[in-house]
Amino acid sequence: MPESAEIVIETEDGGMPAYETRPDGAAKGGIVVIQEAFGVTSHIEELTRRLAADGWHAVAPALFHREGSPVFAYDDFAAVMPAMGALTAGGITTDLAAAFDHLEAAGFSAAETGITGFCMGGSVTLYAATLHARGAAVTFYGGGVSEGRFGLPSLIEQAPNLETPWLGLYGDLDQGIPVDSVESLRAAAKRAKVETEIVRYPDADHGFNCNDRPAVYNAEAAADAWGRMLAWFDAHISRR
Repeated sequence: MPESAEIVIETEDGGMPAYETRPDGAAKGGIVVIQEAFGVTSHIEELTRRLAADGWHAVAPALFHREGSPVFAYDDFAAVMPAMGALTAGGITTDLAAAFDHLEAAGFSAAETGITGFCMGGSVTLYAATLHARGAAVTFYGGGVSEGRFGLPSLIEQAPNLETPWLGLYGDLDQGIPVDSVESLRAAAKRAKVETEIVRYPDADHGFNCNDRPAVYNAEAAADAWGRMLAWFDAHISRR
């Protein structure tokens, strides 16, 4: 059985709690899992375990560690927004470096690592994929497509600079991410020097992969997207 633990990863700004799951047996590689806007929720923890069940050593860092690593209810937007607003490009860059350094210390080279993120974490994932050449990156409904967040340019502006093969997964019913913006992101990503792909789900809303949110969870889209993510990792991440 995969082994899970709550750990602390040291960063330039102090300790960053993280949830880590190691597979049973040798890992295929290492995956950084970037949280939703609601924190490292039980859903995010579940996803690290699912990745480990597929053979990946997965770690989900708490990007809100400078605010005490809170986890918010899915309807508590009044509390979520200030926590998101406190994130900065510099802090995110620091935390990404620390998470990947943690995987490197576990024995995984850059080519043997990947990253995936959900909601807010999907935006961070694309940014991470512009910083270094790694195995693979997968974004689930990451916002900030047309307008930048956290002091970073928009995803459309960042996409041509992708260094890591990137897959984007979006729902057409997402009120915060219009289809036209997603198609502009597709076109921008095609200008990158690495392989990129975007998949749209006509009947899916924002958060469609989260089975803890019945109002938006779409089982069919979630299953397809998860399978595509695993296939993307298998295709692009160098095996140990």
